[in-house]
Amino acid sequence: MNKQQSGKAQQNNKTKPEWQGPAIAAACIMFGFAFFGYLLPPIMLWLGEYSLVAAAVFAVLFVLAFFGVFWLRARSQK
Repeated sequence: MNKQQSGKAQQNNKTKPEWQGPAIAAACIMFGFAFFGYLLPPIMLWLGEYSLVAAAVFAVLFVLAFFGVFWLRARSQK
């Protein structure tokens, strides 16, 4: 096997482009938060029956978690 053939064999081992992994991870995170955001109002109403402060804290934690996940992901990729 010459150098050209071995180079082609190494290129064939890569099935995904480099950008595809992070894009899939970001899409999964976005869809997960979109689904949870869809459920957020009923959860807040349920919590609001017990405590308005608990409902507000829950909403703030949701927003912080959204940005926190992307911050942690960016930090781990450095």
